[in-house]
Amino acid sequence: MNETTVTLVGNAATGPITTETPMGIAVRFRLAVRARRWDREKEIWTDGPTSFYTVWSRRTLAANLSSSMDVGDPLVVHGRLRIKEETRDGQRWFAADVDAVAVGHDLTRGTSAFRRVARADPRLVEPAAVRAAHPDAAAPAGPPGWAAETPVSWAARGAQDRTADRTEGEKEKAKAKVKAVS
Repeated sequence: MNETTVTLVGNAATGPITTETPMGIAVRFRLAVRARRWDREKEIWTDGPTSFYTVWSRRTLAANLSSSMDVGDPLVVHGRLRIKEETRDGQRWFAADVDAVAVGHDLTRGTSAFRRVARADPRLVEPAAVRAAHPDAAAPAGPPGWAAETPVSWAARGAQDRTADRTEGEKEKAKAKVKAVS
C-alpha cells in the first residue's frame, strides 16, 4: 500500500491530549503550519495562510510526547497524512490528520535537552482489550502512591514530574551551554 508521508514544521497550537483507546495510549495535538514566501516585488518575506493539522501519536511515542511538548513549541512532525471528508449542514469539510512516526523540537528556533527514558513496561502501552482479556495479570508496579491509578494516569503524572524536572535543572544547563558558546 502506498501511503503519503509528510514532514511538517510548525508550532503546537494545543497541548497534548492523552486518551486510552482500544489499541493503547494515544496522544493528539493540533499543529499550526504557516508558509513564508519571498515577495520579489516588495523584497520582503510575507506570511501565507495557516494550515492546521491534528497530529496523532500512539504507544511509546505518545507517552514521551505528552511529557516533552507544550503549547507554542516549535515542532517537526514526520508521519502518514490522512485526509478526512465529511458533510456538515450541506457543506463539504476536509480535515488533515497525521499519524506521527517521529516528533521533535525544531532546533533552528531554540535548544532542547534529550533525556533517554527506560523502556516502558509493555502492560502500560498494550491495548486495553488485551488487558481486559487477562484480568488476572498483575498490574505493573508504579512509584509509591500510584498503585490505584491507571496506566494512562501514570503517563500523565509522569509527564508533569518530568516537565518540572526539565523546567528547573535542564533549562539552567541549556542556558549555561548557550552562554559558553556565545
